[in-house]
Amino acid sequence: MRMHMCADKPFADPKSLNDPIEETTAFAPKFGADGLIPAVATDAKTGALLMLAYMNEQALAKTIETGEAWYWSRSRQALWRKGETSGNLQHIVDIRTDCDQDAIQLVVEQTGPACHTGRMSCFYRTIERDDGGVVLRQRD
Repeated sequence: MRMHMCADKPFADPKSLNDPIEETTAFAPKFGADGLIPAVATDAKTGALLMLAYMNEQALAKTIETGEAWYWSRSRQALWRKGETSGNLQHIVDIRTDCDQDAIQLVVEQTGPACHTGRMSCFYRTIERDDGGVVLRQRD
């Protein structure tokens, strides 16, 4: 999966578009004030939501270039390749953006669990009401 990118600016600037962003063919992701864009990873076979992480411009460009998921760690303030230490890589099948290009969806072939807890998905708990208020319940 290769995309033409300029060395100094790999993506179009959303402010430079003449067409409504919902209809343009220009890829112009809207990174937040912190330079990040949220990215969800979903399983290519099942459609299950695996995880949510953040990408900066470099992580998104490396993901497109390499065909593997790269993210920005907000806690470590560092670029990281998903599965680099665990071996639980995410191979890109498809990269999508929402209508206003402020979120990314990575459709992936997941090698092993996606969650650092060893679960297939980071979304393994449900939020429920009970007599004592709101509680978390494990799904798997």
